[in-house]
Amino acid sequence: MDTNPPARATRRQWLGLAVIVLPCLLVSMDLSVLFYALPALSADLSPSSTQLLWILDLYGFVLAGLLITMGTLGDRFGRRKVLLAGAALFGIASVIAAFSTSTEMLIAARGLLGVGGATLAPSTLSLIRTMFHDPGQRQVAISIWTMGFAGGALLGPIAGGVLLEHFWWGSVFLLNVPVMVLLLALGPVLLPEFRDSRPGGFDVLGALLSLAAILPVIYGIKKIAADGVAWEYFGWIAIGLALGALFLRRMRRAEHPMIDIHLFRRPQFSGAVATGAITFALMAGLGLFISQYLQLVLGMSPLEAALWNLPGMAGMGLGVTVATALSARMRPALLVGMGLLVAAGAYVLLAQVDSTGGLGWVVTSQVLLAFGIGGVVTVATDLVMATAPKDRAGAAAALSETANEFGGAIGIAVLGSIAAAVYQANLPEHIVGPARETLGAAHQTAAHLPAELGGPLLRAANESFVGSMQWIVWLAAVGSVVIAAFVMLVLRRVPARKPAQEPVASQPA
Repeated sequence: MDTNPPARATRRQWLGLAVIVLPCLLVSMDLSVLFYALPALSADLSPSSTQLLWILDLYGFVLAGLLITMGTLGDRFGRRKVLLAGAALFGIASVIAAFSTSTEMLIAARGLLGVGGATLAPSTLSLIRTMFHDPGQRQVAISIWTMGFAGGALLGPIAGGVLLEHFWWGSVFLLNVPVMVLLLALGPVLLPEFRDSRPGGFDVLGALLSLAAILPVIYGIKKIAADGVAWEYFGWIAIGLALGALFLRRMRRAEHPMIDIHLFRRPQFSGAVATGAITFALMAGLGLFISQYLQLVLGMSPLEAALWNLPGMAGMGLGVTVATALSARMRPALLVGMGLLVAAGAYVLLAQVDSTGGLGWVVTSQVLLAFGIGGVVTVATDLVMATAPKDRAGAAAALSETANEFGGAIGIAVLGSIAAAVYQANLPEHIVGPARETLGAAHQTAAHLPAELGGPLLRAANESFVGSMQWIVWLAAVGSVVIAAFVMLVLRRVPARKPAQEPVASQPA
């Protein structure tokens, strides 16, 4: 084995990183940017309530369902090739969505956006594995990549609000086009091609099973989060889990499996994937409550509430920077554990809010939370990439991203169900009907009542909601401490990352 220090990245690799981070930001933005466009879109296309849900959810469903397939395609046929094909499809689908003349046309465009978006996360992350051989530089690159995805989630509502103040609803999709054109123009020049040197055949049955397993589970979880617990939705989850078992059996027996399930026997890989999924579960569930608290309890406009999320970006940037700087001196277990404990402290601060005011607590806790989680996600993602064989980095990245998608969906469903139960239990018994179901319905009901009736209803609903939110953040705090202990145990033998530890990677094709 060649023990020479790994080659360091040049200016070309860093420029290539800039080219692939921008599309990642847009993929993340597309998950949330549409929320502000719904009123104008509904007035123009007149979708039914079911069609409106498909417009919102189809993108995320398709993206989550195809991540593993697209990651494997990149490993087998070329990561740059798959990335550029996905970028072209994403750009074309964005134009179709922007100028849709019917609900069906927009739904189809959202599905195509999901197909294109599914190529971007695993291809870009695995290309980082190819471009940056030095472990320290690779972690810096992963930190920037992480910031791109996190920044997109925060900027999506802001960009949507600003665009819709000046343009028609389709403008939120046209943001994607110039960035995809830039990627298509510069990608062939700045990005290396890489494919598995012994790819074997593509497992079509495995790809179909992965899609068939993931979609019912995601659908069932999302329906539980939206409509509450029902046996029908558990049935969908059970179908998905059964198909998932068949998928795993296929991966054990196939001559050329899509994913190497033996990776999960490595503590640093399985521990990193589990940490990312659970962390996303806690954060995704919490984000839903913070948005409602700012808009309904404190009375902010959607755009104003989104702007108050911006300080979190500074916390995220500082967190990934500190984690990257310390990664050569501290073990991953300690870095991730400390980040999770900071997150637990942030959740405790958030529990101090009340129904009359708490903006300072919200902003402070979000900055601390982003700081802690930024380091956690960066270190966990780097562990996934460092552990996976270079030839299977795309599939490994897709596994990590799929786990995060599941974590987020489960977090919203589980924490949302707990919060709904606490909200209803805290309300006075004389409050019935829709106002007893959600805080939003309570505000709508109060708006149609005389002040002497609407005022007490609002106060009771706001206090009950804050009580349910406090339950959730305390659960998140305890959960973060438990995960920190889990990480310290599972990753205790993984050493600090040092540039000299990794041999020179073979040259990409």
